[in-house]
Amino acid sequence: MNRRPRRHAAALALALAAATLAAPPAAHAEKADREKPINYSADTGDVNYQTKKGALSGNVVITQGTLTIRADRIDFRQNPDNSVSATAYGNPVSVRQKRDGTDEYYEAYAQRVEYDGAREFVELFDRALLRRGQDEIRSNYISYNAATEVFKAEGRADTPAAAEAAGPGARVRGVFQPKSDSPLVTGKGKEAAKGAAKAPDAKAPDAPPAALKPAGELAPNRSQ
Repeated sequence: MNRRPRRHAAALALALAAATLAAPPAAHAEKADREKPINYSADTGDVNYQTKKGALSGNVVITQGTLTIRADRIDFRQNPDNSVSATAYGNPVSVRQKRDGTDEYYEAYAQRVEYDGAREFVELFDRALLRRGQDEIRSNYISYNAATEVFKAEGRADTPAAAEAAGPGARVRGVFQPKSDSPLVTGKGKEAAKGAAKAPDAKAPDAPPAALKPAGELAPNRSQ
């Protein structure tokens, strides 16, 4: 009996298992959040404990684990997986949540926010700002998938309310900061930076440049 096919199949299965274990896990919003209770506070509210839905207004704050949503008005519900989903309005609405497996948080601001905890998906409307660490993007529409860390921004025209408050207009603007493992700050980049730091010591200038004085301190012209 030829046992090579079985050996090859077993080796292939082991290789696939090893590759699966070695693959880095995707970063998500804090998974433990949905295991925590949903806390809410507001000036006024209408909550149905049977349907697990509510409408809150006035200095609204909703928290669940590391998730915090602040707004002027929020319609929210508890999902079957115990996560929270909310439609929030404010000037602005703020959303803050820890990323799973790291100490970093993502922060989102907009005039209206659609937060879907079950899908780990956030939509920001009007004067939107999404920030993760030192990276940020601004637009009038931003969607962010916390499960895949992929965002989408559209340069939509300002709504009347956003235009009055100097919204970003029909443009998308953002900043990506250098990574800590960038070649500019590691390896040869460090040596180059050290060399550049020592360069001024190679030769001192012959004489310091003349200092500029305010116009009132200029010496009088003696040639006249």
